[in-house]
Amino acid sequence: MGALLDYHFYTGDKTYNAAVTEALLYQVGPNRDYMPPNQTKTEGNDDQAFWGMAAMSAAEQNFPNPPKGQPQWLALAQAVFNGQAMRWDNSTCGGGLRWQIFTFNTGYNYKNAISNGCFFNLAARLAMYTGNQTYADWAERAWDWVNSINLMDDQYRVFDGSDDTKGCSQINQIQWTYNNGVFLLGAANMYNWTNGSTKWQTRINGLLNASEVFYNPNVTDVMQEVCEPSGKCNTDQESFKAYLSQWMAASTKVAPFTYDFIAPKLQASANAAAQQCSGGTDGVTCGLSWVDQDQWDGTYGIGQQLAALSVIQANLITDVRVPLKTSTGGTSPGDNSAGTIPLGGSPGKPLAPPATTGEKAGAGILTVLSFVLVGGGLWFMFT
Repeated sequence: MGALLDYHFYTGDKTYNAAVTEALLYQVGPNRDYMPPNQTKTEGNDDQAFWGMAAMSAAEQNFPNPPKGQPQWLALAQAVFNGQAMRWDNSTCGGGLRWQIFTFNTGYNYKNAISNGCFFNLAARLAMYTGNQTYADWAERAWDWVNSINLMDDQYRVFDGSDDTKGCSQINQIQWTYNNGVFLLGAANMYNWTNGSTKWQTRINGLLNASEVFYNPNVTDVMQEVCEPSGKCNTDQESFKAYLSQWMAASTKVAPFTYDFIAPKLQASANAAAQQCSGGTDGVTCGLSWVDQDQWDGTYGIGQQLAALSVIQANLITDVRVPLKTSTGGTSPGDNSAGTIPLGGSPGKPLAPPATTGEKAGAGILTVLSFVLVGGGLWFMFT
């Protein structure tokens, strides 16, 4: 959903707005926390968080608010945050979120970067939008925990995850683009929240430097996923470059010093992606391997289309305003207690972070990943 929200934000084209609104509201669930009964038993914390981050983008961009009586963008983002704050698990590894929500799902014992990175990202952006220090405290807590178990090392390399049955002592050191990106945008928001603190600037620069691993040395500044050379990317992995592209572009608006590093990479990757969208019987089907440029790699699918759309339109980032917040014109209504009523239960108690603050934020639950693709192909807006 983030790609189509960005499409409207960058271009002003309202063609897909109704479909985007329908998609964002369809799976909110009875408790308005993106825990729909048809998905709840199989969703993970990362899945739910992607919906929450899409709702957060809608609020930041002043995407048209839903009709009165329907869940509102900010409240939906708060519901996801609140549910995940209640699931913060101190029983193993000193904290963190598990990948999966329910014990019967494979991955429940895995504490991974993307689930905790999404939580960090959402917390930082909620702090910016609402002005509520509690969200910033949670962002700090999530960042510190990820570093404490070496999911992010001292070179700011973000690794995949760790088994909590082994005390998170063994780290799966594979690096994915979207893990770097999700922490980058969160850190950029924390940099802005702290009025340009040296601490967060150092962290951002560390993440940017660590992202160099995602660029093929033989094709300057063109993004490549670690699974591409072997041709063994799964359906999810085929979309990961979309998120790094989206989050790198968004980072330049709240941490402007990043632009000179990020812009050449988005530009080169967009050129290569556009050339790679030359396959299939229609001659415009997008492949995944941008480093192959105009030699179509023979792959196709929603991930390839989403990644190409995201990186190409990311080059329009200089044409749009900074993300809005309540103090600068953001109009999305919020609800600090959203998501604190579990399915079939009574209101839960949000888990407060260790920092003392005057206001507590809340708690929530959900997951599902859905992409609405621009019908008929890709709009090439970059030349």
